[in-house]
Amino acid sequence: MILKEDCSEDDFIDVIEGNRVYMPCLHVFNKIDKVSREELEIFARKLPHLLPISGFLGWNIGYLKARIWEYMELTRIYTKPKGSMPDFSAPVILRGMGTKTVETFCKKIHKRLLDDFKHALVWGASAKHIPQIVGKEHKLRDEDVIQVVKRGGAAII
Repeated sequence: MILKEDCSEDDFIDVIEGNRVYMPCLHVFNKIDKVSREELEIFARKLPHLLPISGFLGWNIGYLKARIWEYMELTRIYTKPKGSMPDFSAPVILRGMGTKTVETFCKKIHKRLLDDFKHALVWGASAKHIPQIVGKEHKLRDEDVIQVVKRGGAAII
């Protein structure tokens, strides 16, 4: 075996065993209003996933929320009933590293939803035009809006 980087004993064992799963880590430092810029730069060099915030002053709170969604690989999908506006109050959350398709969305809603599936209408970043008629294998992106149509033309969601 050839090692092409400086690794610890733990790193070596992890490669040999092959059964370790590492979760991404985000180091959130609060009260950055009390720390000098030089001290903050020292922390940033030592911790690559550092996010400084100030809860009291509200600095970087919006960015913190965005980074949490990114690190947890969460995707919000909104539903749109036929003839109504999309429901932006309660998104369906798809999580994990796998592909987030219309099929995984339908399984998240109900296990039998795919039985009468004809196609789906999608609005959002994953659609090439608005709305786009897609099949089960279409990959969804964050904040897409979906309407599922069953055989016979009736909209389910």
